[in-house]
Amino acid sequence: MAAPLLQAEIEIDAPVAKVWTLLSDLGNMPKWSPQCRLMKPLGAVKPGTRTVNLNRRHNLFWPTTSTITELIPERKLAFRVNANNTVWSYELEPTATGTRVVETRHAENGVKAVSAMAVNAVMGGVPNFEKELVDGMNLSLARIKAAAEG
Repeated sequence: MAAPLLQAEIEIDAPVAKVWTLLSDLGNMPKWSPQCRLMKPLGAVKPGTRTVNLNRRHNLFWPTTSTITELIPERKLAFRVNANNTVWSYELEPTATGTRVVETRHAENGVKAVSAMAVNAVMGGVPNFEKELVDGMNLSLARIKAAAEG
């Protein structure tokens, strides 16, 4: 069963190159994401590179790994979370005044059953958790905007 597409976007009054520099440094991910506490690439960031991640929600911490699936400088960064098959992406587009950034969570083939069971058991159910993820995406983009414009 396919999961809904989750998405947020923001307009940033800064050039694409500056926004890309902030976004493509995966060590910054904990600065942006309210859930991510660590995202460490195992080698140069390019398609196929794996990352080790640590996430947090309230008092619950859990490790994950992901794999960079797409890297188009100044245009797109995407990675697949190996535990649940979701693909997270950031797409950048120049605008008249700066950059539009769209953050998306794709789960075309659905989220793995074990992941959905865990979310239902400890995170208040899938619909609540997905709303929380979108809220987190909007917060992440606001933080990136503040850093790029600051």
